[in-house]
Amino acid sequence: MRILFFYIFFCTYFLKSVGQDSSNIVTPSISKQKIRLASTINLTAYSSTIILLNNTWYKNYPKSKFHNFNDSKEWLQVDKIGHAWTAYNIGKAQTELWKSTGISDKKATIIGGLSGSGFLTAIEILDAHSQNWGWSWADMGANFLGSEFFVVQEIAWHEQRIQFKFSFHSKKYKEDILQVRANNLFGNSFSEKMLKDYNTQTYWLSFNMRSFFKESKFPGWLNFAIGYGADGMLGGFENKWKDKFGNEIIRMDILRRRQFYFAPDIDFTKIKTRNKFLKTSFIILNAFKFPSPTIRFEKWSKIKFYPFYF
Repeated sequence: MRILFFYIFFCTYFLKSVGQDSSNIVTPSISKQKIRLASTINLTAYSSTIILLNNTWYKNYPKSKFHNFNDSKEWLQVDKIGHAWTAYNIGKAQTELWKSTGISDKKATIIGGLSGSGFLTAIEILDAHSQNWGWSWADMGANFLGSEFFVVQEIAWHEQRIQFKFSFHSKKYKEDILQVRANNLFGNSFSEKMLKDYNTQTYWLSFNMRSFFKESKFPGWLNFAIGYGADGMLGGFENKWKDKFGNEIIRMDILRRRQFYFAPDIDFTKIKTRNKFLKTSFIILNAFKFPSPTIRFEKWSKIKFYPFYF
């Protein structure tokens, strides 16, 4: 879904380059040509994503009838926050796409903002027909909250004062048996690990200081962010699995830990530029936490400082 996010923003930049840029006129006119292009982009993104996921992921697992699956306690909820992040940022990308057609900002926000949930619902239907997973109401709730987090801010403040961001760091597991488990569970490539290894993901709410304190002397680009992640997870619900020989491995000695973070951040959209490509690039960059000195809290008793954390 992160690939879909980049695809939509690339198409948004292209669409803004077609004909007159509506940001340079007082009353933008609705362009039927751009609406058709936006619709085509969405149809292509939607169908391509479903086909790609079905052919590269779901076809490798047995199918089943539509069924539910309660995964609300899986991965210490890091995966649920990932759902919300995806819905939020696809909604942001979609809104920029629809704004470029000339329709009103409110309509673009509602149509685009809820698109994130729409895309993810289609994937949830694939889960519901896969024997290994199922329809998850927890996933659906996270998708909706991510979309609403974008839409409510946009309608109330006409800006995203609180950005929903993501960061990832690579991790080498200390024991060979744990590294083998991680490779089997999360993949071997950098991209696979970034998407699947919940031990290495951190999700952030990044607050823009100037937006909340208009009369302050805070730089417009300065944010402060609070983050959430987890560690010690070698299975969705517990650290128990079977190796390739069928032997059961139980590693309850490895604690599954929730972790909280605090760090300064940058709101790239507050950096002024007239360049369309840079504007679009800054919006994309705002989906990711800027690497910076960070404090980590674990159970609010163990504190660790990172001079540089991503």
